[in-house]
Amino acid sequence: MKNYIGLFIIALSLGLTSCNDYLDTLPDDRTELDMENKIAQILVSAYPDNSADYMMELSSDNVQDNGAQFKCEEYQTSMYRWEPILTISWESAQWVWRSHYSAVAVANEALAGLEKLGNPAHLNGCRAEALLCRAFAIFRMSNAFCMAYDPQKAGSYQGLPYPTEPGVPVEERGTLQQLYEKIDADIEEALPLLDDGHLVTPKYHFNSKAAYAFAARFNLYYHKYDKAIKYATLAIGENPTGVLRDYAKYLTLAGVDDINNAYVDQAEPANLLMVTANSILGRAQSSSSWRRYACHYDIWSKELVWAPGMPWGSGSTNNALYLSSMLYGGANESVYLPTMMEFFAVTDKIADTGTPYIVDVMFKTDETLLVRAEAYILQKQYAKALQDMNYWVGNHCAPARGKAVRPVLTEELVNSTFDRMEYTPDTVFTANQRTVKKHLKPQGFTVESGTQENLIQMVLHMRRIETWQQGLRFQDLKRYGIVFSHNISGSDPIIFKDGDPRGAIQIPQDVIKAGIAPNVYDGVTSPQTADDLSGREVLRR
Repeated sequence: MKNYIGLFIIALSLGLTSCNDYLDTLPDDRTELDMENKIAQILVSAYPDNSADYMMELSSDNVQDNGAQFKCEEYQTSMYRWEPILTISWESAQWVWRSHYSAVAVANEALAGLEKLGNPAHLNGCRAEALLCRAFAIFRMSNAFCMAYDPQKAGSYQGLPYPTEPGVPVEERGTLQQLYEKIDADIEEALPLLDDGHLVTPKYHFNSKAAYAFAARFNLYYHKYDKAIKYATLAIGENPTGVLRDYAKYLTLAGVDDINNAYVDQAEPANLLMVTANSILGRAQSSSSWRRYACHYDIWSKELVWAPGMPWGSGSTNNALYLSSMLYGGANESVYLPTMMEFFAVTDKIADTGTPYIVDVMFKTDETLLVRAEAYILQKQYAKALQDMNYWVGNHCAPARGKAVRPVLTEELVNSTFDRMEYTPDTVFTANQRTVKKHLKPQGFTVESGTQENLIQMVLHMRRIETWQQGLRFQDLKRYGIVFSHNISGSDPIIFKDGDPRGAIQIPQDVIKAGIAPNVYDGVTSPQTADDLSGREVLRR
């Protein structure tokens, strides 16, 4: 169904372009009304239908190599090893690039149509959504294909093309500084225009709260902490307890499907923006067919939900975290939370083929809360940060489970937790070397040792749990310059360093051949993808 909808929306978009000359005269109000309806309709297609989540997740420290005895796809190996991606997949750099720039093109068509109409005030909501869609698509691509923002280096780091007119190609990438300035300009223009009146399914569009959540995350990455706090508060309120996810109810659900359906429910107050994407991410985490690169029991038990030494307890029994009893997996090699499972759109019932896809909760109140907490910590407003972190603890932890109780985080408790914890070594050889605590080498900002670092360690751990499988952990690793290793079965581990140029995943080879400059940092060219790839893979159930 989604593919048919996509073709319908593309047809509308083409119709919008072809009728521009006709609209110069606007013979009557019916034509103008028809144009207005088309603008609102094409914005449905201004969201990328491929995701960079899996590409960035496999690049992060949430995954390990379980051994050559387990199956995998070639592109999974490439992503895990930060090497050239030589085969096509739903998550390939090529399709991520194409789908995001297609979304930008649709947004630009909508903006051009609004210009033709004179940008009437009653369509401000459409203009805001189009601007946000353009900014969002390019921001998401910058997370994958660019370095983390560093104000001292952003003027020399490469950005991405930023088209602003339909049908006008842009080949110059510019700098990361220029890219962030353009994203910022689109966001700031959009926010005063917000109006949800034209939205039929608000949770699948940039409704006002989702827009503010996007602005908060962007400004956190942009090192604009006052704005991150301001926009996060507009998204979730001063006291967000009423809009955070009620994890207690998930313990009453029957299993994987029920949990996933509840997690992506439009009626869930915590869900601010959901985006569907063609992806095998949901299948890969639970299927025995792709178990070589996955989140092993060792990672869950030492670094994630079951990690020892945390204020809420550890393991699966004496652990106040609701999530500690929501983990699934057929074997130790692949443990997962059923919050981003596969949906399947059948296109041929007889052949039983179709399109796998996920519903990605791109912005949610719990993550926006942690954006604000992190910004408070970086401003040394520790009391406010702890208040937000305790809001998070309040909805993620039961009053008591086993010997563990819901903690109240204080400076003293956080300091004692991390002061007694060993750092994970840069190169991990055994499971017992893994801990929650990792060396920080922030990119373009500073974190003082002691209380500030300990609070950042805590909020990064919360973010790692909250954003698992969404690829955001890779951006956190890049932002904080965290050195980590990927084990390689039968060989030595490989190391990802602070400021590593491989953090900017190479743009697609066909894009480079078309004249767009490849990623090059400090004289090092990031790995390139395969030669021009074409066609899409159709997966059988």
